[in-house]
Amino acid sequence: MSPTPEDATPGYLVWRLSTKWRVAVDRAVAPLGLTHAQYALLASLHGMRRAGTRPSQRQLADHTGLEPLYVSKLARALETAGLLERARDPQDPRAVRLTLTAEGGEVTRRAITVVQGLLQQLLEPLGGLDSERTRDFTRELALLLDTPLHADPETEQS
Repeated sequence: MSPTPEDATPGYLVWRLSTKWRVAVDRAVAPLGLTHAQYALLASLHGMRRAGTRPSQRQLADHTGLEPLYVSKLARALETAGLLERARDPQDPRAVRLTLTAEGGEVTRRAITVVQGLLQQLLEPLGGLDSERTRDFTRELALLLDTPLHADPETEQS
């Protein structure tokens, strides 16, 4: 990877970091038969299940920040692979609830372990996963993610 230019803008750095992360995760989970997007869906579903939630596709889309149509496409592919089950919600026939299969849970746990190792490597310059710098960095990232963006700021102001 080429060195970061001294005059790099924050937008450029965010783009480069997100690209670096996506590529690294894609490569790391490929031996498990997953893509980065599939991993994000499965890991989120795993976490939501551990919190006692059996989310709908829409809830999972909201949680991951992925488009609902893309989540539906990913869920169908993961269902075909035997990693999750999709079922109509009896209380809302428009909603589709998602559940990891036993195999999906095992693949997801293995993928999480692999990605956690990558995350440790990425955060090592900040002192690792449990450092104060990483906690500060995480708070800053959350602040940026919670800031709404509008496609045309001029339109929004008028």
